[in-house]
Amino acid sequence: MNAFAGQRPIFVIIITLKMYRMQKITTFLMFEGQAEAAMNFYTSLFADAQILSITRYGPNQPGKEGSVMHAIFTLNGQSFMAIDSYVHHAFTFTPSMSLYVTCETEAEINERFAKLSEGGTVLMGLGEYPFSKKFGWCNDQFGVSWQLTLAPAG
Repeated sequence: MNAFAGQRPIFVIIITLKMYRMQKITTFLMFEGQAEAAMNFYTSLFADAQILSITRYGPNQPGKEGSVMHAIFTLNGQSFMAIDSYVHHAFTFTPSMSLYVTCETEAEINERFAKLSEGGTVLMGLGEYPFSKKFGWCNDQFGVSWQLTLAPAG
């Protein structure tokens, strides 16, 4: 017995959906011999942070043996990459590109700003500004620029 007897023909249209992979954008930090020290410093500042992988230069490779050829680390779930460039460049980090961190408490912003600015350069002191109850901007000891703001209450 035909289950569809007496019914109009049903046309089934099969649509193939192509799954598009979202492009991921990852911050890439290039150091000249300080990548591992910087990663260790940054991961010490955030509770949810870790170094996921480090590939090192070996003997007879262009970089200094043992330095970072490529590394991946995370800060609060955000991935970063880092290398030690074996080529000296005429440029370094610039404040026109900063890592922007929203801190939940006064204690958090005070502690992070103190640690990040130690040995670096304060660009805007930690204080109240028209756009934030508490904000600070600095270049850390490795030259990486950081902007920290206190999350609005509520």
